[in-house]
Amino acid sequence: MTDRGDTGPEAGPDAGDADAGYWSGPWPGEDGGPRRLGVPADASPTPAIGAGAAVDVVSRTDPLVTMVVTRDPGQVYLLRNGMGADVTCSVEQIDPDTLATVADSGPLAGGPMWPGGLAAHANGSLYVVFGNHAHRLDAELRVLASAELPRHRPYNSFVILPDGTLVTKDFAGSLPGAPVAPEARVPCELVALEPDALTIVDRIALAEPSIARISSDGAHVYVVGDTSLLRVGWSRGFVADPGFRSPYRTEEGQTYGWDCVLALGAAWFLDNGDGSTNFDGTFRGKGVSTTPLQVIRVDLADGSVSTTAVCDAAGGLITNPPMVDVERRIVVGYDSGNGVMAAFDIADDGALTPRWRRDHDHAAHLLLLPGAGALVTGDHDRERMVEQVVVVDIATGFELARADTEGPLQSAVFPALGWDATVYWCSLSTVSRLRFG
Repeated sequence: MTDRGDTGPEAGPDAGDADAGYWSGPWPGEDGGPRRLGVPADASPTPAIGAGAAVDVVSRTDPLVTMVVTRDPGQVYLLRNGMGADVTCSVEQIDPDTLATVADSGPLAGGPMWPGGLAAHANGSLYVVFGNHAHRLDAELRVLASAELPRHRPYNSFVILPDGTLVTKDFAGSLPGAPVAPEARVPCELVALEPDALTIVDRIALAEPSIARISSDGAHVYVVGDTSLLRVGWSRGFVADPGFRSPYRTEEGQTYGWDCVLALGAAWFLDNGDGSTNFDGTFRGKGVSTTPLQVIRVDLADGSVSTTAVCDAAGGLITNPPMVDVERRIVVGYDSGNGVMAAFDIADDGALTPRWRRDHDHAAHLLLLPGAGALVTGDHDRERMVEQVVVVDIATGFELARADTEGPLQSAVFPALGWDATVYWCSLSTVSRLRFG
C-alpha cells in the first residue's frame, strides 16, 4: 500500500484513519483524499510509465467540467456546472473509456458560481457541494437529500471526516466579474453536516477570510487563511484551536495562499494566489504579486513557518497546491504566472534544497503514480491554445510522455486516477481520458 504520510499532531476523539470517511476506490474525492496527497486512495498498483510511452486519448468538450471521482471498477462520476451569477450543477456517470453519459442527476440547486466538489462517501452515497447547496445522491444519481448552506456565497468543496461528517467552508475571494478588495474580504466559517439528511450539526467562525479549500487529517481541519494557517479540532463538534495560528504573509507584495497538503508533519502550500480572476484561457502573465512565489511549510507541531522560492521573478501566480512525494521526500512547486515548475529535496528538519527545474505551464492540481514516481501535470501550449498532459519523472524532472487534449483552456481544476494508470484530466472546457502504453 502507498505510504500516505504521517502528518504530525496526535489525533483527538473520533480521529481514526484520515481517509476512513471515503469510499475505498482509487480516487473517491479531489486530490485523492482530505490530506490532498494526490496519490491513489486505495492499494491498487500503478504501472510504470517508460520514456516515450504512447498515450491513448479520448476527449469530450462540455462547459465547466470540474472533477471526476472513481469508485468501484467502471464507476466514473463527473461534476459539471453552469455559467453565471446563480447557477445549477449536475453529476454524470460516464463510461470509463468513451466518456459517454451513462446516467445524469439532472440539475441540482447551486448558487454563486465557483468550482465545487464531489466525493464518494464510505456509506455508499455521493455528495456534492456547489454554490450554497449540498446534495446527497445514490450510486444511480438519485437525490436522497439536499440542504441550503447558511451564507449566500459559494462553498468551495468539502472534506469527509473519519466519522462520516462533512465539513465545508464559504469562499472569500473574488468571483469572475465580481472583484472583492482585500480589505473587504469577510472572515469565513466552517460548517459541519451529518451525512444522512445533511442537517447542520455545528458551525464555527474563523479568525480571517479564506480563499483556499480546506484539508483535514483525522480530528484536525486545516484552513489556509488570507494571512495565516488556521487549525480547528473535531470531537462530535468543532473545537477551537486559537493557539495554532501561523502567519505566512510577512512581505510587502506577497499575496494569499491556496490549498494545503498535509504530509511529513507539516502543511505545504504555495502563496501569491492573487490575480486568478485575470484568467483568459491561461494564467501566464496574469500574476499581480511583486514578491517571488514560494513553497510554504508550516510545522504542525509548533506552527513554525519556512519558505523557499519556486521562481525569483515577480508576477508569480498559482491557484492550487504543490505535490509532496512522501516516499522520496520531494516537494514540487510551480508558478503559473511565469511558467516554471521546480522540485526540492526535503531534509529531516523540513529544509528544502533544489533538485530540478523546468519551464512548464502548469496550473491544475497534481497527480502522482507513486510506485512509478510519475508525476502527471498539465502544460498549456499558448501558441496553439491547447492543454497538454505531460508525465515527468518526479526524481529527475525528465519528461516521460506528452499528449494533446482537445481542451483549449489551461486547467485550474482536478485530475483523477482510474484503473491501470488511466488518468482523467479536467480543464473546465474538456474532460479527457488518457491511457499510457
